[in-house]
Amino acid sequence: MNIDGVTTGIVLDHIQAGKGWEIYNLLGLDKLDCTVAIIQRASSTKYGKKDIIKIDGDVDVDLDILGYFDTKITVNMIRDNKLEKKVKLKLPQKLTGVIECRNPRCITSQEQDIVHQFWLADPAKKKYRCVYCDSIYKEKK
Repeated sequence: MNIDGVTTGIVLDHIQAGKGWEIYNLLGLDKLDCTVAIIQRASSTKYGKKDIIKIDGDVDVDLDILGYFDTKITVNMIRDNKLEKKVKLKLPQKLTGVIECRNPRCITSQEQDIVHQFWLADPAKKKYRCVYCDSIYKEKK
């Protein structure tokens, strides 16, 4: 299979196999007016299998969302067919508008216009606490 290179844009590499569509949706890539390619289950010497997303357009992606989702993702910024910058992700210290507080007593549950904000409480366990009520965020199972 042949997927053209990116002239100016972003290549998201080392995505956990099968998670490419989830990232595509999280980043809202369907709303872009440029070419986006998702390569699923590509061979990887490091991980066995991986997904790759190529965005051929001058766009910004939210590195906080990517860092929260998976710190193993590599973000390659391409300009004029050359690698301009390679970004290794880390857990963001603060998340704004990415996850939602599930505490029914939190102000964010009562007031619709308040943006959900969390701070990184425990990096080793990937635990985030709500800025407003101090509740620990727990993912849905």
